[in-house]
Amino acid sequence: MSQPTPPPGNPFAGGPAAPYPPAPAPAPARDKVGLGLVVALVAALVAAVAYGAIGGAIEREIGYAAVGVGFLVGFAAAKVGGRNPALPVVAAILSIGAVYLGQLVAIAVIFSNVVGGSAPEILLEDFGMLMDAWKETADAMSYLFLAIGAVTAFAGAKKANA
Repeated sequence: MSQPTPPPGNPFAGGPAAPYPPAPAPAPARDKVGLGLVVALVAALVAAVAYGAIGGAIEREIGYAAVGVGFLVGFAAAKVGGRNPALPVVAAILSIGAVYLGQLVAIAVIFSNVVGGSAPEILLEDFGMLMDAWKETADAMSYLFLAIGAVTAFAGAKKANA
């Protein structure tokens, strides 16, 4: 008995006898820096409100919340924006603003509990008074939380593209 002979050429080798042409090279990844910045700004605003609401409800600052704010801003910016080296820096700056705004929201929530009224109303109408109150009550921990937010935003942006 004779054994069947295989067809000439290996169909999986990609040589001249291959039944299908080789797959095209993948398209180069394009960074969406603008979209990443917009997403980082939105994430910063949402995180600031959440940070302030939690801090105002319990009337103290939480370090883990500042870490969460920074990581959320950095991770969102880099995940959407890509590997652009400016995104971690911008995310760090935005997270400093988010933690600061969150601290102002917390003061507004505390004032609304003491004086009455709504926290958004106090935040929008008496913003200067809130900034003065923040200056009077800011201590080393307040500045440390700003730094923690910036560092974790930078690290979060790097981690998103690792």
